[in-house]
Amino acid sequence: MQIYTYILINFLTIIICFIFSFDHRIQFCKHFAAFLKGNTVVAIPFIAWDIAFTKMGVWWFNTAYTMPFRLASLPIEEWLFFICIPFSCVFSYFCLDKFFNLNWTNRYNNLLVWITVVVCTVTGILFYQKIYPLVTSIITAGTVLYLHYIAKVNWIGKGSFVYLCLMPGFFMVNGVLTGTGLDSPIVNYNSDQILNIRMLTIPIEDAVYGYAQFMLNIYFFKRFQKND
Repeated sequence: MQIYTYILINFLTIIICFIFSFDHRIQFCKHFAAFLKGNTVVAIPFIAWDIAFTKMGVWWFNTAYTMPFRLASLPIEEWLFFICIPFSCVFSYFCLDKFFNLNWTNRYNNLLVWITVVVCTVTGILFYQKIYPLVTSIITAGTVLYLHYIAKVNWIGKGSFVYLCLMPGFFMVNGVLTGTGLDSPIVNYNSDQILNIRMLTIPIEDAVYGYAQFMLNIYFFKRFQKND
């Protein structure tokens, strides 16, 4: 049963959100196509990043907790991760935006963008020799700059607030993946290539990585949603 741990994490992450997608008050099911298109656009570069870092030994997967199926050096569960986690995140954003007025958060768009850019720039410069924080800093800073100055979206504050609301789920899922409650982590990290600052068992880079992925999924979901 241990080998089903990662697949079970994926299943538990998505199943409740998937079921409630059909609720008549939510009807997120009408936007499945928009999600799948947007998610595919985001997943392709992030999976490529994952494959590259796995081959470089920046991180690796504990075969005791994954099924034996591999595709491009990644467990099949890792591929599903890039569907299940974004689905639950986009669904949560959709619901919170639908039922609550969160527009007040967007007054902080500029502040959030520049805090993100400054922190990522300083981190990238100080720790340029560590590839995970370096690449994560570049991608995250580039993401918020693109959204703010090129795409000119008006929901960066809202997206950031929702991501903060999702932190309990982030700690549960990533906590287990990085070893919380297990004899050993499912995902292991090369200590020479990370900052070695952990939130419980989770490398801090994971939270920043997740933020960039979340914001890009929201952006492309909204773009394809206009065509629904």
